[in-house]
Amino acid sequence: MPTITHLTALEILDSRGRPTLSATCTLDDDAVASASIPSGASTGRAEARELRDGDKSRYGGLGCLKAAANIEGPIASALLNKSFNSQQDLDHELIHLDNTPDKSHLGANSVLATSLSFARASAVSQKVPLYTHFANLINHKPQKLPRLTINLFSGGLHAGGQIPIQDILIIPASATTIADSLAICHAVYQSAVQLLQRKYQSRPLVADEGGLAPNFPSSTTMIEDAVESIERAGFRPGQDVSLAIDLASTHFHQSGRYQLDNLSLDSGGLIEVIRKWTRQFPIVSVEDGLSEDDWTNWPRLRQAIHTRALTLGDDLLCTNPIRIKQAIKSVAADALLLKVNQIGTLTEAAEALQLARAANWKITISARSGETEDNWLADLSVGWSADAIKVGSITRSERLSKYNRLLQIERETHWPLEKWPLS
Repeated sequence: MPTITHLTALEILDSRGRPTLSATCTLDDDAVASASIPSGASTGRAEARELRDGDKSRYGGLGCLKAAANIEGPIASALLNKSFNSQQDLDHELIHLDNTPDKSHLGANSVLATSLSFARASAVSQKVPLYTHFANLINHKPQKLPRLTINLFSGGLHAGGQIPIQDILIIPASATTIADSLAICHAVYQSAVQLLQRKYQSRPLVADEGGLAPNFPSSTTMIEDAVESIERAGFRPGQDVSLAIDLASTHFHQSGRYQLDNLSLDSGGLIEVIRKWTRQFPIVSVEDGLSEDDWTNWPRLRQAIHTRALTLGDDLLCTNPIRIKQAIKSVAADALLLKVNQIGTLTEAAEALQLARAANWKITISARSGETEDNWLADLSVGWSADAIKVGSITRSERLSKYNRLLQIERETHWPLEKWPLS
């Protein structure tokens, strides 16, 4: 039974230059490990709550010194010199210590940094790869690697709102390895750079997750440009490379209407737009097609597109078992975007994963817009056998650290890629 002998925390900066946390956990056998946690921009209302300092004179109130102090203060006081039989035991202690439904007392950032650093230290103690340790947490034996979904174009909150929808992603459907997937995506990305320079005189400046973000005239044009980029790179849309779309529609939902480009649509109108897109373009996944509280119409969206594309819930579900159960019961989705920091501990994220798996949903494990160079997410996606991983684009080191880790795991294991998306 591992015993925690030392627990420290440090306020660090994420990929947007905003504060986040790193925690370091030491066990009684001298195993020591650190974990850094991300932070989102496009956040769901039901997400676990980060603790921020609120001091406007420092980082605009976004500092994490209070969260770091909670790790070294009340959390350390409760955990130090205590033995834990499992990750679940540790996480339940953290949940009890916080004692709020949204982690708002200690802060979800404090709780998750502790949860992850303990997991990594445990892997070091057991002398196993982190992905193996993650797999052991759910009594699973992985045999495949996740399919890559890579950000090509960005809008919404990731790119200053120059276009309402948030991301267009490319999925290298014909690739058989992580290495081949990255090479295909690099070719499409460079093709897109040239296309956007020609069409919009746009420099290849990137958004929060590394996606290209010119002033597209419309959301449909954004998708059309993605298809053209695939073709110009020498690939067949829908065969070699497919598309995924993240609408993040909560953020253009106002007073019961969706303000999409120059249109003001009710739920039925937006569903019809999405339905037409899935028939016109090689879109195999639609994320947050409706707003996070439009529960009545999510089943209608899934019914409209389910033969062509996944209905992927992010803000709708927030990796929250209660909301996932509601979505399963109402047949509102058939895929989960799993973000550990939305719920706050590995144990609760594992419960969300297992609920979705029991419903035969697809799983995409996702990074956030504010990431760090830490690569634990790659190990999690392998250990929990995600169907796909969503990290961002193939630029920016906080994104590449995850892809490079997947390359290492691929070389170690020689496991094949998951089939994707509807098989």
